[in-house]
Amino acid sequence: MTFYVENETGVVYPFSVEETVEAVAEAVLEAEGCPYEVQVNVLLTDNPGIREFNRQYRQMDRETDVLSFPNLEYETPGYFEIPSQQEADCFDPDSGELILGDIILSVDRIADQARQYGHSLRRELAFLVAHSMLHLCGYDHMAPEEAAVMEQKQEQILTQLGITRDMAD
Repeated sequence: MTFYVENETGVVYPFSVEETVEAVAEAVLEAEGCPYEVQVNVLLTDNPGIREFNRQYRQMDRETDVLSFPNLEYETPGYFEIPSQQEADCFDPDSGELILGDIILSVDRIADQARQYGHSLRRELAFLVAHSMLHLCGYDHMAPEEAAVMEQKQEQILTQLGITRDMAD
């Protein structure tokens, strides 16, 4: 699996962002039964940066904590059935990996939300990566039932990894 992590902010964390992203993403993919090796791109930006991405791609002129850009369309969340006519658009021709999508995170919101919820920066980053990875696997939270499914899956993944609300960086 390939995880490209770029930090355009210069913010340095007291833990390895790359290792955290990879551990959380792999746990989500394992829990979802993804049968492929995947590629995921992760960008850490600041509030003005994520606001611009949100405005440009979602026509929402405001900052947010995380944006997810899935490369696949799912009939059923977590069901990785790729029609043969779409394979060329879904797999990297060099590596053969499934191009799952892109994640953009705001380092400002990670810090604010970690303070607000009283947990570590690593916990907040991991939570947002788990949340976004579920989006890349076809999940959404528009309806209360969908939100409940995502919340349960996020909590299960983070608990399994020992990334709990009470942990320190």
